[in-house]
Amino acid sequence: MAGALCTGLAAGLAGCGGDDPDAGTNGVGKLDAAKIQTRTVKAAQAAATVRLAGTVVSGGRTYRLDMRLKDDGGTGSVTTGGSTFRLLRVGEHLYLKAGAEFWTHSNGADNAEGSAGDAAAAQKLDGKYVKVPTGDPAYKRLSTFTDKDTLLDGLLTLHGTLDKGDRSTAGSTRTIQLTGDDGAGGTLDVSLEGTAYPLRLERAGGAGTLRLTEWGRDFTLTEPKETETVDYGQALPTN
Repeated sequence: MAGALCTGLAAGLAGCGGDDPDAGTNGVGKLDAAKIQTRTVKAAQAAATVRLAGTVVSGGRTYRLDMRLKDDGGTGSVTTGGSTFRLLRVGEHLYLKAGAEFWTHSNGADNAEGSAGDAAAAQKLDGKYVKVPTGDPAYKRLSTFTDKDTLLDGLLTLHGTLDKGDRSTAGSTRTIQLTGDDGAGGTLDVSLEGTAYPLRLERAGGAGTLRLTEWGRDFTLTEPKETETVDYGQALPTN
């Protein structure tokens, strides 16, 4: 009898379970904050790939990222200070691709000859994949943007006291929020549908917002052709 009532009057009878916020979910919303965090970190670490897009504020600079990452490399774009460059890492080989304006620099020569030389060198690099030497200080900084594990380890950490927040959505996906210090230490949206992947991060102190999508969606990383590549040897040109 009760089952028939729930079937026929589900929309009007809250007592039949129609108001259960966890109905049809993966059940993560029923867990405490620490267990949700453990579940979502394990899911992220186990995924072979992810796409990470949004903004990161670090060292007083704002970086806009759109990177596709996997265990052995990554590819995508980074914009900062009005300049956009692309990064590609295949194993240990890291490449930077940018327009001529990115490579234009001043080496202290305040004369037409020096400026003309800079412009000529920049034109040769325009649209080319410049191989970043592993010994160049820029290698470590730039490769971080293409390192899935390093990025996720740094980004999925909330600061302060961890609590379970409100139910929300990321795109069309239902989520449960984790907060650090009631949001002051960051807010992480964890999927309530399918695998408990982290889907959106609001970093502590207004240090950017990132979307994490395309979990487990494979893509191919291919080294650029030799005709598309410039190898500077032991160091990048100064800029």
